[in-house]
Amino acid sequence: MTSRTIERLVEGQFVSDGAGVRMRRIIGTPQADYLDPFLILDEFRTEEADDYVAGFPSHPHRGFETVTYMIHGRMRHQDSVGNSGVLSDGAVQWMTAGRGIIHSEMPEQTNGLLWGYQLWVNLPSALKMSPPQYQDIPTRDVVEVMSNRETVRVLAGNYDGHSAKADTLTPIGYFDVKLEADHTFTHPVPDGHTALLYVYEGAVEPSNGSEFAPTTGTLAVLSRTGDVEVLASSQGVKFLLLTGEPINEPVARMGPFVMNTEEEIHQAVRDYQSGTLA
Repeated sequence: MTSRTIERLVEGQFVSDGAGVRMRRIIGTPQADYLDPFLILDEFRTEEADDYVAGFPSHPHRGFETVTYMIHGRMRHQDSVGNSGVLSDGAVQWMTAGRGIIHSEMPEQTNGLLWGYQLWVNLPSALKMSPPQYQDIPTRDVVEVMSNRETVRVLAGNYDGHSAKADTLTPIGYFDVKLEADHTFTHPVPDGHTALLYVYEGAVEPSNGSEFAPTTGTLAVLSRTGDVEVLASSQGVKFLLLTGEPINEPVARMGPFVMNTEEEIHQAVRDYQSGTLA
């Protein structure tokens, strides 16, 4: 068995998005613009209501999927075709924007901790105009695997024979992993697939001869061959693991639209302005 090595570490950058929500952008920065098939990974984590209360008023999307994972707090979503719901602690939402949708995402509390992640997953050209859909997965339905000093929440894909509730259009793995001190986690990933590790608490130990390892707030971009192997430090570690098959197609994007060509982007803008996007 071979294990993947860390090719580079990426520090997240604080940005403002929506109506002024302060967040840490982990993927989608000059240091990590696009890690195929992942377009953006944002962490919103603050106890200051002013950092998030304005939320994300109605805005359009086309050509990709968003995955929202709440660790603490509540987020209400509504869209242009009548869907609505509330994500609470531990819940997951997989939204396929496909050919187009207009939606809003608004925090329901004004005090206390709001903590969660939003991931943007690209779609291949053949699926970009798929019908829009939501998959809301409440906390009670999120698959959780507990064994031998580790806990793995399976948000997408399969871990140790346990499959997530979400049906994905492309081969994606998304796992929230908690390891006790000095414990080793191993997960097989097909060669050639992207594998990314974001530490949000604690740290991991260097492995495979590496002289560096990710600490809190750092993304590790792993090599493309071998299994993922993570050794927790003496303080333990919590991290998100993302895996996915690269699409290897041209990417054209502008704000909330992600297509393959500039003309497709212009068409998305025209459709939104004319009211025919969704």
